[in-house]
Amino acid sequence: MPLETLLEIAKLPTAENSAIHLHASDNVAIARVPLSVGTELKVDGLTLAVREPIPAGHKIALAGIAQGAVVRRYGQIIGRANRRVARGAWVRKELLDLPAPPSLDDLPLSTAVPDPLPPLTGFTFEGYRNPDGSTGTRNILGIATTVHCVAPSVDYAVRRIRDELLPRFPNVDDVISVTHSYGCSVAIDAPGAAIPIRTLKNISLHANVMGEPLLVSLGCEKLQPARLLGDRLPILGEGNVIRLQDHHGFADITSAILQAAERRLEQLNRRRRVTCPAADLVVGLQCGGSDAFSGVTCNPAVGYAADLLVRAGATVMFSEVTEVRDAIHLLTPRAATPDVGRQLIREMRWYDDYLAAGASDRAANTTPGNQRGGLANIVEKALGSIAKSGSTAIQAVAGHGEKVTARGLVFAATPASDFICGTQQLASMNLHVFTTGEGSPYGLALVPVVKVSSRTALAEKWHDLIDVDAGRIAYVGHGYGANWGAILSGIEPRLRAFALVAGFPSFAELMESDDPDMANMRFPMGSERFARYLASISAVDPERFTRYWLGAPILFQFGRFDRFVPRAAAERLTHLIARPQKVVFYDAGHSVNDPRAMADRDEFLGRCLRRAAP
Repeated sequence: MPLETLLEIAKLPTAENSAIHLHASDNVAIARVPLSVGTELKVDGLTLAVREPIPAGHKIALAGIAQGAVVRRYGQIIGRANRRVARGAWVRKELLDLPAPPSLDDLPLSTAVPDPLPPLTGFTFEGYRNPDGSTGTRNILGIATTVHCVAPSVDYAVRRIRDELLPRFPNVDDVISVTHSYGCSVAIDAPGAAIPIRTLKNISLHANVMGEPLLVSLGCEKLQPARLLGDRLPILGEGNVIRLQDHHGFADITSAILQAAERRLEQLNRRRRVTCPAADLVVGLQCGGSDAFSGVTCNPAVGYAADLLVRAGATVMFSEVTEVRDAIHLLTPRAATPDVGRQLIREMRWYDDYLAAGASDRAANTTPGNQRGGLANIVEKALGSIAKSGSTAIQAVAGHGEKVTARGLVFAATPASDFICGTQQLASMNLHVFTTGEGSPYGLALVPVVKVSSRTALAEKWHDLIDVDAGRIAYVGHGYGANWGAILSGIEPRLRAFALVAGFPSFAELMESDDPDMANMRFPMGSERFARYLASISAVDPERFTRYWLGAPILFQFGRFDRFVPRAAAERLTHLIARPQKVVFYDAGHSVNDPRAMADRDEFLGRCLRRAAP
């Protein structure tokens, strides 16, 4: 989609902004607002009239679509029309036949591996260092269990711990029990049994419980403590394993759990947060209650954030086999190695075999809520879902419930069901990001969950459940990034605010300057090649675009001692833009790393993006 045609999700509707056309090859657009009969739309040079009422998020045909012809969104085939669809008509779910999924036998492997992006350094968070080398984002007393039989007793003990003990230990965030319906009355050696066992093991040893939970066992179950935790069991110590059948009655059982809990709370209460590099984050990504806007706003925004986290050295997991299967042909080319690509295919093939064994098919996904939000089928849903993965190379694949050890972007195989996906991601993650279009009260007790909405309307409706409104996005850039931001200020109406640091009005003039760094960049090109480069890059000089400023607030920040951006150049960049804007010069060089600059930026962005609770 050309930048000039990107549309803001929250503007008053006009002919030009009432439909979202994502890719030049798409023969449908997405209704940004409800469309009534006769409404005139102008989409990428096309003018058409709406033939029937179309709900927001649903598709409108930009041209007549013949029976049997393909329907495209995201530049991909999402179905075939099973009858003729007129120009301006509503392209509903029942008009589309589901296409066959991509064949797993001839997918490209590592044919378009993205180059590594420049690393980001100096980004940190306050976390907890654990003895096993992991890093926690919370300080929680964890109580793991081996079998479902003990769950009621443990839940009762947890309520008493929370009411009677926890208030005495202010540095402990919570007490959480890891209960489940497994552990006995099952074929514990059956094929696939390793999945629940390793999932429970990895959750029980979670970084946010310091990797050392209390463990409650019944005593006679199949899933004995040694079977569950393996070589990690001795680390817990015998005093932290409570076997209910060793005790005399319910009161004694409860007392034993509370005594062990008090000892552990004393230990946890002595812990303090320390500064940790962003590389210690393990972030799980998931979507639930998706709508047609999810693939336009929140999922791409999360994908961009995923790229930044990868650049900072963090681990980022995307998941949901059922919602990756129909977009797998877009992912295997990004696999860092052919072996990683084959592992992706392995997980997709497992899903195909699972459906075949159950005499089912993938058409069961989507949900009624997805369909209400404009998603016609699983293909359309999958194409929007994988936007969360960003653009970096896929470094590794983890099976269901496996602990992820690789750095960078990882596919962690899970089902798509919200809580099952989140539970399996808990085997590794210490932070969760969850996107939603229709809305979901989803949350996890063990890790912080950042909830991101696809639309401002949902964020305002669920003001106490949504953390980030992807309908309100700001741009922050430094140096060349500020130059690109200045360009976007004249062509990108979705962005609500810009913070541009040390920008320059002209790429060409910057490259021609006498600065030694610029001279070193010019020298390898030679004069003829450099002249061609200048001619091409001058077409996108920032000052050519700021004159068309679209009205979003801009904060310009400069350093008084910047050797690249003299004051005259800074003023050239800013003077074409009318109010509202703010221009500040700091006693700093090109990095503008003055603490006041960072505080000013935070205050400006918070004010521009803030929404009032109803």
